[in-house]
Amino acid sequence: MVVVGAGPTGLMMAAELAVGGAKVQLLEERVDMPNITRAFAVHARTLELLDARGLADELLTRGTPVYEVAPPGGVTMNLRELPSRFGMLLIVPQSGTEQVLQTRVDDLGVQVARGAEVVGLAEDDHGVNVQCADGTSISTRYVVGCDGAHSTVRRLAGIEFTGKQYETHILLADVHLTRAPQETLSGVTNERGAVLIIPFGDGWFRAIAWDRLREQAPLKEPVTFDEIRDSFHRIADEDYGMTDMRWSSRFLSERKQAERYRAGRVFIAGDAAHVHSPLGGQGMNTGIADAMNLGWKLAEAVGGTAPGWLLDSYESERRPVGAAVLRLTDAFNQLVLGRSKAQRLVQSLAIGTITRLPAGRRFMAGRLSQIGIDYPRASRGEHRLIGKRMPDTDCGGTRLYELLREGRFVMLTNGEVDVDRADVVHATHRDSDLPAAVLVRPDCYVGWADDQVPTEAHIAAAIAHWKRTAQK
Repeated sequence: MVVVGAGPTGLMMAAELAVGGAKVQLLEERVDMPNITRAFAVHARTLELLDARGLADELLTRGTPVYEVAPPGGVTMNLRELPSRFGMLLIVPQSGTEQVLQTRVDDLGVQVARGAEVVGLAEDDHGVNVQCADGTSISTRYVVGCDGAHSTVRRLAGIEFTGKQYETHILLADVHLTRAPQETLSGVTNERGAVLIIPFGDGWFRAIAWDRLREQAPLKEPVTFDEIRDSFHRIADEDYGMTDMRWSSRFLSERKQAERYRAGRVFIAGDAAHVHSPLGGQGMNTGIADAMNLGWKLAEAVGGTAPGWLLDSYESERRPVGAAVLRLTDAFNQLVLGRSKAQRLVQSLAIGTITRLPAGRRFMAGRLSQIGIDYPRASRGEHRLIGKRMPDTDCGGTRLYELLREGRFVMLTNGEVDVDRADVVHATHRDSDLPAAVLVRPDCYVGWADDQVPTEAHIAAAIAHWKRTAQK
């Protein structure tokens, strides 16, 4: 297996493949770890997924939890009310998340080749030949492109990437503040634009500005200290005592999605598959969830246990999620930065109305935290829980998400049933809210459920739907 791109999505993808037993090589064009951080928000569902691999606790030590957030135009939501042991938004620099994931792939023995620029892909019936700029080539069964919004893998695979660019530039700068706000997330939005201050935790802060007055400035024009400070003064009437600036950048965000997530033996994930406004902090979280969904499926395919339809389920499950994220972040972007006052008013009224109601706040919190994401059932006749996010639950003193650490399926039953499978963990639950039997996929979603205590034959059939006997 070859994974291209060693950002959060690529690192998670490589780790999931390795824990599933696949031999992985991770190719990264950059030679050094980047000093630039764009993603800060780690949402509750991402923390759950990391917890299922034993990584959440380490990440929590690197970040600052935020327990209350308000979507643009909406009412403040209490994230402690999320049905999760991670009722929060964790603010942690992307570099911190990458360091945790890098340690994970190192521990799993993944080969990481830095300075490896992919320039060609040649696919046949048996695999893919990956050509690199230095003249070397790698033969592999499958390739996953996690190489960002300007993905080379996506281009070489002939996958269209459609959408639009937003008109307002985003200004970024790392600054020192003499009057740092007490709130972890401090921002202002109005008709002049939007600004946001996020702490790194080391005395430096990321200053972010969407400034309508500067939206026509050339992208290549450097962001000066005076420009970022003036933008904050103009939009927020406050620069929080900005002093030193160590780094700055200007870029245009986009709203684009790949028309497909698979082309034969080539897959794409993360920003290579979808990019959108950073409002809502959805990008990195969606990419990590892409990796959790695809990783175990590809590992099964390499191991010869995947049914024929399994790899196609990656696109059918994750592409609608990417489209939903684009709609959500586009609504936020139009509300904050839209040129039409009427359109901003309509968006504000819609989000305000939703979040004023308890059910609406739960819905919006589920969307933002990604706790509310689920996958469609194959038919209405299937159990109502199939495709739903599986919550953590007590299994006789051990949490379910601890049982998922090895990336295997987990069969939960509330009765004595024999599950004699080395590749499936069996545990007993005592949760009256759960059915008598639940098969939990490696990515923490329900694969099968039964309200009655099943027979061994029923359990065997449920597992066989997802995992066939390995071919010799």
